[in-house]
Amino acid sequence: MSVMKGKQAVNLAMKEELRRDKSVYCIGEDIGVYHQGNGLCGTSTGLLQEFGPERIVETPISEGAIAGSSIGAAAFGMRPIAEIMHSEFLATCAEHLLYGGSKFSINSNGIKVPMVIRTPCGGVDQNVPVQNENCEAWFGNTPGLKIVMPSCPYDAKGLLKASVRDDYPVLFFEHHGMYAMEQEVPEEDYVLPLGKAEIKKEGTDVTIIAYGYVVNTVLEAAKELEGKVSVEVIDLRTIRPYDREAVMASVRKTGRAIVVYEGRRTGGYGAEIAAQIAEDAFSALKAPVVREAGPDLTVNYPRTVEDIVHAVSKVAEI
Repeated sequence: MSVMKGKQAVNLAMKEELRRDKSVYCIGEDIGVYHQGNGLCGTSTGLLQEFGPERIVETPISEGAIAGSSIGAAAFGMRPIAEIMHSEFLATCAEHLLYGGSKFSINSNGIKVPMVIRTPCGGVDQNVPVQNENCEAWFGNTPGLKIVMPSCPYDAKGLLKASVRDDYPVLFFEHHGMYAMEQEVPEEDYVLPLGKAEIKKEGTDVTIIAYGYVVNTVLEAAKELEGKVSVEVIDLRTIRPYDREAVMASVRKTGRAIVVYEGRRTGGYGAEIAAQIAEDAFSALKAPVVREAGPDLTVNYPRTVEDIVHAVSKVAEI
């Protein structure tokens, strides 16, 4: 067990999978010879030196080529880990993800497409224009595509390793706040199952469902509310598919639900979760389901402790 930052946990996960399976390789911009293997956020440090340019593949600035070539390689038995430098650049990968990897993996009579696309997302400060938005909702209704958003270094390592070993396309979002976050992480091999949520804190009055780095903000708010409201915090870890059973069980227990996400409120993936709660657990609800999300602006507005405390106070009527 070692204390490491989130970007180091991601790096360690890739090193372990590259060592374990020779069909695994990394591909992306600035991860190879051009930037001496460091990459934009430092998640690729040391990979080029250990595995060489044949497995740490430097590319031109062409996200479509990165995604498209990865799908082809995966269909023929390789396991690419593709890095897209900024999450907004996923827009140029959409054709390949939607019509290539995802549909092909469903409609190809058993041909597997084991690939991971990693990308940084999110902002740490409010009202700052950034290229790394929270773009999970763009792909949230894509059958065949799994979407993973870890909240902490421990989860990042275990979920990334599980994603690499999965036989179908995975979109893996890594928050900038999580990159800098420090936590104890095992140096030995472990995986965390995709589609399985974790109850980060048990409670009886309100359920908060969240995913990604904002889970840590939710936990701070829940701690601040101790003695006033008992908050149960669920970290989805994977949002497609998400652990619907765990969410509904918690909401039926507490009778109140708040969905917290950093993406824009309108059309955000948290809105889909809120709608499903209203459908599946309506009879148990003591108050309307609330979304605590970013405003519909072109800049990031990460949720604050104050935002979440206010939402809980309103729902719990304290």
